Amino acid sequence: MSTIFEEIRKDHDTQRTLLDLLVKTHGDSDGREELFQRVKKALQTHETAEERYFYSPLMEYDNGVGKSRHGIAEHHEMDEVIEQMESTDFSSPAWLGYAKKLQDMALHHFEDEEQQFFISAGQKFEDDEKARLGREYRSEMERLNS
Repeated sequence: MSTIFEEIRKDHDTQRTLLDLLVKTHGDSDGREELFQRVKKALQTHETAEERYFYSPLMEYDNGVGKSRHGIAEHHEMDEVIEQMESTDFSSPAWLGYAKKLQDMALHHFEDEEQQFFISAGQKFEDDEKARLGREYRSEMERLNS
C-alpha cells in the first residue's frame, strides 16, 4: 500500500525523465512535438490530481495553507511556460529556452515538495489518510490519462 507521497514521487520521476529527454531534442522534429505533448499531459494531469489529493487536504491545516498556495502558484507558472511553448515555433531557439525554463521550474517544484512539503504534510496526515489519498490520487491519474 503506497502513500500519497510515494505516488506523487513516482510521477515526479517520470516527469524528470520526460523533461530531460525534451531538452535534448532538436529543431522541429516529430520527436520533439510528441515528447512535448507527453510532458504537457503528464504535468497537467499531475497538477490536477495533486491539487485535489495533496494540496486541498493540506489546506485543512493552518500552516499548510501557505505551502499549498505556493505549490499551486508554481503549477500556474509552469502552465504559462507551456502556453509560451505552444505559441512558439518548435524549430525556434526560443522554444528550447522555454523547455529548459520549464525543466528548471519543475525540478525546483519537485524539490520543494519532496524536501519540505511532504515532511510537513507527513506530520499532519494520519497513516490511513496518507494511504487513502495515495489511492485517490492514483485513481484520478488513471481517469485523467484514459
